[in-house]
Amino acid sequence: MNAGVLREELEASGSIFQSTSDTEVIIHLIATSRERTLMGRIVEALSRVRGAYSLLFLTLDRMIAARDPMGFRPLVLGRLKRGRERGGYVVASETCALDLIEAEYVREVEPGEILTFGLDGMQSLKPFPPAPHAKCIFEYIYFSRPDSSLYGRNVYQVRKELGRQLARESWVAADLVTPVPDSGVPAAIGYAEESGLPLEFGLIRNHYVGRTFIEPQQSIRHFGVKIKLNAMREVLNGKRVVVVDDSIVRGTTSRKIIRMLRDAGAKEVHMRISSPPTIGPCYYGIDTPTRGELIASSSSVEEIRKFIEADSLAYLSREGMYIFLDGKTQGFCDACFSGNYPVHFDDEGHTHQLHLFEALQER
Repeated sequence: MNAGVLREELEASGSIFQSTSDTEVIIHLIATSRERTLMGRIVEALSRVRGAYSLLFLTLDRMIAARDPMGFRPLVLGRLKRGRERGGYVVASETCALDLIEAEYVREVEPGEILTFGLDGMQSLKPFPPAPHAKCIFEYIYFSRPDSSLYGRNVYQVRKELGRQLARESWVAADLVTPVPDSGVPAAIGYAEESGLPLEFGLIRNHYVGRTFIEPQQSIRHFGVKIKLNAMREVLNGKRVVVVDDSIVRGTTSRKIIRMLRDAGAKEVHMRISSPPTIGPCYYGIDTPTRGELIASSSSVEEIRKFIEADSLAYLSREGMYIFLDGKTQGFCDACFSGNYPVHFDDEGHTHQLHLFEALQER
């Protein structure tokens, strides 16, 4: 979160940046450190960084992994099971990567931990003061792949449970449930199972198109949605449809999807979201839209319903979001839903730092 201020300090002392990535700030901090060893330089650099990071450094003879003291983003440790490198260590951001190379999951890299790997094996270092954990809850809802295990739980099963809870909270009379693929699929399965409604794929996704919510221009996002999704008239015509998605960001994509469903003959369209309203941007490693672009930051649920042109709209409650954890919210960050940011900008110069942060995002 202090990337902008650190960048200004480094540039003032002669550092020349080659990109707008905040990760490059860490590289310059390491390069300008007065510590004698590489590990000392990395520890000193990371001690100045405030916010989220999961990092992997490679040198000629060593691999170094580091996770921030609050553990915002996942980082996992594995070991290869076969081949010439059998027993070798691997580090990845998700467990599904371990499956790909037939590596065995060992454990998470702990918050605030630095692991080093070399000819002398693995060593663990915890150089930072203990901090309250703030694991990102949105990893479960959207960011992580459903075939990954995250913080000890399978992401697919969690998303199904969120869908079941959504059905308990906001059941509506309908003929079928359809997901917004792909991220809405597990929640839609859970919703259908809990509500007793049949699950149908009324929207078919073209898998050769990337994410649209991060595209900078509205026209590109609109065209991207049309290329990405197509509605099935044979499934939707004359039906009351519950459409399940993981979130609403700007609202424009949801409105386009609902119009698409109606054009395909849907008689009613009821939007159900398997997370609470997104009211704030993420300052912890995710390039999300600014607060002003988030429709839920300034609009009520009813106002959003009218904007997206749905017959009804319901979000999962914040309490319901933690149902799979038996309601325990401690140790998680849900700032994008609650506005409770676990790491704040400094009180002095808050506006200055925020403007620097957003300027870097814009660049």
